Amino acid sequence: MIFWKYCQMEVQKVKQRFGIIGNHPTLNRAIDIALQVAPTDLSVLIEGESGTGKEFFPKIIHQFSSRKHGTYIAVNCGAIPEGTIDSELFGHEKGAFTGATDSRKGYFEVANGGTIFLDEISELPLSTQVRLLRVLETGEFIRVGSSMVQKTDVRVVAATNINIIMAVQQNKFREDLYYRLNTVPITIPSLRERKEDIHLLFRKFASDFAEINRMPPVTLTEDARLILTSYRWPGNIRQLKNIAEQISIIESERVIREDTLRKYMPDYQGVKLPAIYEKSVNEQTFNTEREILYKVLFDMKSDMHDLKQLVAEIMEKGLAGVDLHENNARIIEKLYPSSAQSEIATSHEPIQFNTVNGRNIQDTEEIVEESLSLKAKEIELIKKALEKHRGKRKYAAGELGISERTLYRKIKEHNLE
Repeated sequence: MIFWKYCQMEVQKVKQRFGIIGNHPTLNRAIDIALQVAPTDLSVLIEGESGTGKEFFPKIIHQFSSRKHGTYIAVNCGAIPEGTIDSELFGHEKGAFTGATDSRKGYFEVANGGTIFLDEISELPLSTQVRLLRVLETGEFIRVGSSMVQKTDVRVVAATNINIIMAVQQNKFREDLYYRLNTVPITIPSLRERKEDIHLLFRKFASDFAEINRMPPVTLTEDARLILTSYRWPGNIRQLKNIAEQISIIESERVIREDTLRKYMPDYQGVKLPAIYEKSVNEQTFNTEREILYKVLFDMKSDMHDLKQLVAEIMEKGLAGVDLHENNARIIEKLYPSSAQSEIATSHEPIQFNTVNGRNIQDTEEIVEESLSLKAKEIELIKKALEKHRGKRKYAAGELGISERTLYRKIKEHNLE
């Protein structure tokens, strides 16, 4: 009983020192675990939603450890580009890559004897995860561009806002690294789990903002408090602080009612699923399909131009003794040899004639019922290319201006095997 009261007193002292607001049992339990693990050198994994205040716990662990006089470094793994994160964490030698004009120490070398906080640990590339695992297990690392092994004595505290187990199952996070980091887990409760703390936090944020900006603090009516505690708070404490500051500076009335508070709380009651981007059709495939469509359209334009030239030639030379039906078939056969017979056979429309200088001229716009389907044209061009190159798909693809892989897919899609 005495020990329990002592622990409670220590938790309250930590809250006052680090400005942590709330009395929820899960929050107190998380602080208590941080205090118990601080004197050791065990790795700690802090889990919790974004905006729950995970950044306070590495500071608590560092300040109550034997490393409190050492260096404390907080690193946001999601904010460092993948190509430079190894250099940032482990350092590099001069000339290791373009722009490396001097040798540079990494965070693990700088924080030797201290604590390093790796926020958003799940964003680390798999190659960097292997390096980190070696540091955790042996305390050894190698600078980028070097072959010399160096030692470091660093306490690692990591944090994540995603389900690491799921990331492991999806091969996005190494299982051995997860178990190495998760020696002591600390789970931070979300704001919706701490309903009795919501109004305390709002009042603290409003009071701090009013003091800084020298204005009276805002207060909430009883109905407004109910709205505040019943809201889901997907952004957790960060969102609550933003709303408290917005209301403090925008509203002229210092007593905030229910209808006023609702304007600052967007409706997040529905399920908000993440947008899924599937890379089934990549940029290269899209570009090749667009190119083949352009080619089809240009070929159609060229065919129409040739047709007009032939008609103009017939009109100039005259049609005495010429069978118009046979002449029309010859024109179509010249332009579309593979489809001419089928188009003539299926056409049952009467042939229209116009009179020019006493002669009957066939109206080609009515007699040629050309299909404008892009799919049909695409199939036709593929068949032509394969016939021209005697079934050799590599050369047919070159003729069409597409990749051989795309041609294979088109042949399968249109059942042209």
